[in-house]
Amino acid sequence: MIERESRGWGDTTNAMKRLNRRYGLSFWTLNNLRIGRSKTVDAGLFRRIKSAYLDVCERQIANLQHELTLEKMGTPNAPMEDFEREAAELLAKVREAKKAAE
Repeated sequence: MIERESRGWGDTTNAMKRLNRRYGLSFWTLNNLRIGRSKTVDAGLFRRIKSAYLDVCERQIANLQHELTLEKMGTPNAPMEDFEREAAELLAKVREAKKAAE
C-alpha cells in the first residue's frame, strides 16, 4: 500500500502520512512494519490493515473498470465483455471480503 500510495522516490514518508489520515494507521506502526522492526502485529491492527488493503483493491478495480469503459468507447468493436465480467467478479469478491472482515 505504501508503494502504491507513494508518488515516487523520496515520498515514502508522505505516503505513510496519507495512509495514516485515510485509514487511521499510525505512521510509526507502518514504518516499523515496512522496515521489519515490528516483531508482532496485534489483531486489531491486522484488521485495520486488511480493511485498508481491501479498500485499496476496490479503488484499483474501480480504476480498471473506468479504463475498460474508456477503451470500449474509443474502440467500440473491441471485445471487452470478458474483461468487464472478470472485473465485476473481482469487485464482488473484494466486497464480500470487506463484509467478512467487518
